[in-house]
Amino acid sequence: MQINEPIIRSPDNAALTPHDVYLFKEGSHTRLYDKLGAHPRQMAGKPGVHFALWAPNAAAVSVMGEFNDWNKQSHALAPRTDDSGIWEGFIPGVPLGSAYKFHIVSRHHGYAVDKADPFAVWSQSPPETASRIWTLDYDWNDTEWMARRREANGLEAPLSIYEVHLGSWRRLPEEGNRFLSYREIAPQLAEHVRSLGFTHVELLPVMEHPFYGSWGYQTTGYFAPTARYGSPQDFMYLVDYLHQQGIGVILDWVPSHFPSDEHGLAYFDGTHLFEHADPRQGFHPEWNSAIFNYGRNEVRSFLLSSALFWLEKYHVDGLRVDAVASMLYLDYGRREGEWIPNRHGGRENLDAIQFLRKLNEAVYQDHPDTQTMAEESTAWPMVSRPTYVGGLGFGLKWNMGWMHDTLKYFQNDPIHRRYHQGQISFSIWYAFTENFLLPLSHDEVVHGKGALIGKMPGDEWQQFANLRLLYGYMWAHPGKKLLFMGGEFGQRREWQHEESLEWHVLQYPLHDSLQRWIGDLNHQYRTHPALHAVDFNPEGFAWVDFQDWENSVLAFLRQGKNPDDVVLIVCNFTPVPRNNYRIGVPQGGLWEELLNSDAAIYGGSNIGNLGRIEAAPVATQDYFHSLSLTLPPLGIIYLKPVPAA
Repeated sequence: MQINEPIIRSPDNAALTPHDVYLFKEGSHTRLYDKLGAHPRQMAGKPGVHFALWAPNAAAVSVMGEFNDWNKQSHALAPRTDDSGIWEGFIPGVPLGSAYKFHIVSRHHGYAVDKADPFAVWSQSPPETASRIWTLDYDWNDTEWMARRREANGLEAPLSIYEVHLGSWRRLPEEGNRFLSYREIAPQLAEHVRSLGFTHVELLPVMEHPFYGSWGYQTTGYFAPTARYGSPQDFMYLVDYLHQQGIGVILDWVPSHFPSDEHGLAYFDGTHLFEHADPRQGFHPEWNSAIFNYGRNEVRSFLLSSALFWLEKYHVDGLRVDAVASMLYLDYGRREGEWIPNRHGGRENLDAIQFLRKLNEAVYQDHPDTQTMAEESTAWPMVSRPTYVGGLGFGLKWNMGWMHDTLKYFQNDPIHRRYHQGQISFSIWYAFTENFLLPLSHDEVVHGKGALIGKMPGDEWQQFANLRLLYGYMWAHPGKKLLFMGGEFGQRREWQHEESLEWHVLQYPLHDSLQRWIGDLNHQYRTHPALHAVDFNPEGFAWVDFQDWENSVLAFLRQGKNPDDVVLIVCNFTPVPRNNYRIGVPQGGLWEELLNSDAAIYGGSNIGNLGRIEAAPVATQDYFHSLSLTLPPLGIIYLKPVPAA
């Protein structure tokens, strides 16, 4: 299709107002997606598309695409006269769905390049790299969810998150191993998540990315869901469907770095526009990618707009911000002499700190019923504390210390665990310094690390008993929960992004029973406020005994806001059953065994306490009453006092 009509330039009908330009240059514009990019509209009585692009160092910018046979000269944009660096123009007759790019001729070195639209809402399916003209019209059906999601996403709510990579959750080997579309996966994923009682799904980055093997973490389309699985409306359908089933949706979002693909953001207008020019600041040695220049106001506006875009246009319930530590430290992943100190001589990235605070303020101002979550792997203080007290302002922080210590402890042969008791109990000493989320994520089952079940010592029975114990301990520990797909049924193989999960193993009893254990954990976790309502305050936790290292036993209480709402947790980290093991409790009467990981229905040996046990007036561990328990091998039990009749 050839469109020969010239571009219409009409400042009176321009999409960008002077106020927009002011906010953009100030670094505080959070709705640039409505202003820059390609927007179908009418101008001078003609339907067409308004294009706007930030390229301040360009000598010329034109639009090329299917509508003009990819002619680089026929449809030139004009620079605005307000020193914004924005080029714009209206092309009549451009049809919806047309592929296009911007042809940029730089003022420097005669450099010319064809770039995808940084604000495109849809792209060609990789390996093609052009953007597409599209709108985001959609009739949402999640009114009920949106009305109550403040409660569902709140810090006092039970958050049990199922982490998913859409392209490998389930594939169709009978159809060439193809992955499912957004619409195909929606009912299957919702049914699986609902049946297991997870409250939320977290999706590895769905933003457009050229290299599938990056899992989405090398983003080029900060406003476009990947076309691999369908259209923007198809992705909206997935979010909408999950919401209708009472399931929240969290997206991984990557403002820390971006790839150097020619059609992307790197060296955009013949200069380092989005990234720092100096590789000591603008190049990430670990990921071979570019680092955003957070000190540039227009770049901050771009990233803020991307974050708000997914919350606004796609109704998502939260953003998990990737690799925050790499943003905070100027020397992250670098050796001496490979980084530039800040103006005070320190290693902190002051511009990134300012950006992260502004990001969280903008999110919670406009969408206070959502959450931001930081993947931050260091001891940076107050990551999840408000900005007005000096924090970064995130709602939650991934507890990487808990994850590393816990997995390392479980990898010990049980006979040696007595020498590592502090490894499993240490996390409580800092558990309330942040609003922590406990992650067993995709990062723990890739790059030769093996699957979770493979990390567990012993024979097959012991491996599954250990994994049930690990999950039971995780669900009882203060903090919200996250588990990567496949972990719920004990996938044996390390995660492979080009293959489906090992769903076939569910035919084997131990795998099927493990999945039942996850479902029952989530049910009890959601049912009893003691297990989730006071996650971030020491009043929600009390040690009963953390010093019995000789038997490798831990016992603690979880407490809700109501004094009567209490759950006792006892862990036996050895394969030796403990009979008549006395544990102090805060009250007498009957105690009900809510969960026992050694029950036969979970693949265990069925050693336990027959469902109920009565507390005797025998003082133990600073309590006036105690229980004489049978502790199952490599097992965990949850007990709750039975209300008096």
